[in-house]
This record gives sequence, structure tokens and C-alpha cells, in this order.
Amino acid sequence: MAISTRLNEYLQDNEVNYELVSHPHSFNSLSSAIAAQVSPSQLAKAVILEDHEGRKMMAVLPANHKISLGALGDKLNRDLHLMKEQAVYQMFNDCENGAIPPFGGAYNLEAVYDDLLVDAKEVYFEAGDHSSLVHISRKDFVKLIKDAKHLRFSHQNIH
Repeated sequence: MAISTRLNEYLQDNEVNYELVSHPHSFNSLSSAIAAQVSPSQLAKAVILEDHEGRKMMAVLPANHKISLGALGDKLNRDLHLMKEQAVYQMFNDCENGAIPPFGGAYNLEAVYDDLLVDAKEVYFEAGDHSSLVHISRKDFVKLIKDAKHLRFSHQNIH
């Protein structure tokens, strides 16, 4: 699998040119960035959340950051938690487990984006497998997320 079907259709429907970047197999977005020699701050990762009413949403943040569920929940006035992995795998059945593209619109999901991503000069993200990233321009990324909420809800991972 190089790029998920729904992601490819979404990018084509929005007239976004992209480049596929192959890399050695990885297990998470941070290791994908390292394997592809891409700055982790430019790699957008998706985290799937659910609130107490069962409403699902996608939160998108840089690969080298960790989501603050409390901060995001406070800003959205929602009690959020991580969605169960098995349910996420079913929702993103055109992707390998854990390789979720960061566009809620491609999957009919509400999405919120961390403000830090809007400042990236270029953006990379999972193509739907653990061996490919998609590379798009900042301009196209901003175009794709123009109707979504933009907030600050993450903090940098410190190793």
C-alpha cells in the first residue's frame, strides 16, 4: 500500500499536488520522521479522540509533540479521551493500523489542528502505511485545513 484510497481521493478532490516519500518501515510517526530524514516538527500526526457522548474527532499535532487532552478538552468544552485502538482500526480500514492520515475531511470526522503545524514551511504525514509519507506544501496544507479549528493543545516530547 502506498497511499490510502480515501486520502488519495481527498487530495485529488482538493487539487493538491503531493510527493510520496518512501522510508524504512517504522512503528510511529516520530520514527517515520527519523527514518525519512524529515523534521518531526513538520510531520503531522493524527490522534483519534472520543467524548463522553461518543462523538469522535481527530486531533492533529506535530510528531515530536504530545497531546494535552485536558487543555484540548477545556478549550472545546468537551470531556475527551483516546478512542479504543480496535475502533480506530475499523474506522481507518484503508490504512495499516496506526498509520492514520491527518485529514478528518477524508474520513467524515471533525478535526482540530495544533497551531504549530500552520507555521511549518512544508508538511509531511502518514500515507496510510508504515513505509510512506506524503509531502505537501504549506500553502496546500493550509488550504486543506482552512475550515477546521486551530488551537494550541500540545507540548513537546522531551526524551
